[in-house]
Amino acid sequence: MSLQYSAKMSALILTSLLIFSTSGIGVAGSLAGSEGDKRFPPALNGDPKSPCTKAYKAYVASSGHSAYATTPYSRVVSLYILCGTRLNAPSQKVAEELAMKSCLATRAHYKVTNGGACEIAASK
Repeated sequence: MSLQYSAKMSALILTSLLIFSTSGIGVAGSLAGSEGDKRFPPALNGDPKSPCTKAYKAYVASSGHSAYATTPYSRVVSLYILCGTRLNAPSQKVAEELAMKSCLATRAHYKVTNGGACEIAASK
C-alpha cells in the first residue's frame, strides 16, 4: 500500500470511529428529571416539607442510577408512609438494593411492626 492510500484509509477509519462514538453520547445522557421505571405510583401527601416528598423529588432530580422505595399506602392498614432512596448508584440493581435497605432501616428505626412492607416504587 502506498502512503497516499494509507493516509486516506486512516482518515476514513478515524471518521467512522468518531461518528459511531458520538452517536452513543445521546443514549448515555443524564437521567435527571426522569421518573424511570414506575412500578406503582408512590403515595405522597403533597407537603413539600415531608421527608418522603423531598426524597422522591431528589430521586427524580438525580442524574444517575437511583431508586425510591416506600411502603404502599392502604387506607385500611397504613396510616403512615415510610420511604428510602439511593441516589446516583453504580447501577440500577445496586440502587434498588440500597433503597430497600434504606426503607427497611427506617422501618426498624421507628419500630414499625404492622402495615405494608417496603417495595421499590420507581427506579432508573
